[in-house]
Amino acid sequence: MNQNNKIYLASIYLFGATLFWAGNFIVGKIASINEIPPISLNFYRWFLAWLILLPFTFKELIKKKDYILNNIGLFIIMGITAVTVFNSALFYSLKFTQVISGVLMISTVPVMIIFISSLLKIEKTNIFQIIGVGLSLTGVLFIITKADIDILKNLDFNRGDLTMVIAMLSWATYSALLKKKKYELSQISLLQVVISFGVVFLIPLYFIDINMGNLIKLEKPFFLTLTYVVLFPGLASFFFWIKGVALIGANRAGVFLHLMPILGAVMAMIIFNEKIMFYHFLGAVFIVAGITLSNKKLVNA
Repeated sequence: MNQNNKIYLASIYLFGATLFWAGNFIVGKIASINEIPPISLNFYRWFLAWLILLPFTFKELIKKKDYILNNIGLFIIMGITAVTVFNSALFYSLKFTQVISGVLMISTVPVMIIFISSLLKIEKTNIFQIIGVGLSLTGVLFIITKADIDILKNLDFNRGDLTMVIAMLSWATYSALLKKKKYELSQISLLQVVISFGVVFLIPLYFIDINMGNLIKLEKPFFLTLTYVVLFPGLASFFFWIKGVALIGANRAGVFLHLMPILGAVMAMIIFNEKIMFYHFLGAVFIVAGITLSNKKLVNA
C-alpha cells in the first residue's frame, strides 16, 4: 500500500473512532433524558463488551495468568479508572450539564495525561508543559463557573460539570498508566483485563443503584442506547483506533482526537439545539492554547 492510500485509509479509521467517541456523549444525554440509570447502563455496557471479547482473548489470558496476577494492583487501578469511574461519571454528568461543556472538558485529557504522568513520575515534564496544563485548567474553570465570579465565590457549581472533571481526571490517570510500562499482553487482551477488573468493582455499585430504586426499564430507548455504547464507542472505536495508529503512528493519529469536541458540539447543536455560549468560547480558547503549547514542546523535546 502506498503512503497516500495509507493516510487516506487511516483517516477513515481515525475519523470513525472519534465520531463514535463523540457520539458517546450524545447517547449519554439521550440516556439521561430517558431516565436510564448511568451506573446500570455502564455495568451492562462493559459486561456485554467483556462477553463479546472473551472468545478472542481467553486463551491468552489463561496463558498469561501469572503475569496478570503479578501485576494485579496496577490492573485493578486501571480497571477502576477506565471502566468503573470514567463512564459512570460521564453518563451521570450528562444528566445535569450540556454535551458541549462535557466534550470541551474531556478535550483537555491529553494535557491532563502530562500532569498525571508528572505526578506519578512516569514521565518528566518541563515549564512549557506546566504552563499548558495551567491554561487548560483555566479553560475548564471558565466552563464550570460559566465565567461568573459569583459561582466561584459561592462554590455553586453545576454537579454535572464537577462530575465531568472526575471523569476527565480518571481517564487521564488510566491513560498515564498505559504509558507506565510495556505490557506483556496483546492490546485486545489488555483491554479485556482492564474491563474484567472494572466490571468487578461495578457489580456492588450496580446493586447499590438498584436498591436505591434506580431501575432500568427494559424498553426500546435502553436497548438502542446499550447497543450503541457497546458496539461503537466500546468496541468499534477501539479497533478503528488501533488500525489507524498502525498505519500512520500514534503522534499523527493523536491529532484526530481534537475532532471529538468539534463533532460532539455540532451534533449537540443539531440534536438538542444546544448553543455555544461565551464561556464555552472563552474556555475553548484557553484549552486549545494549553494543548497546543504542550504538544509543541513535547514534539520538540
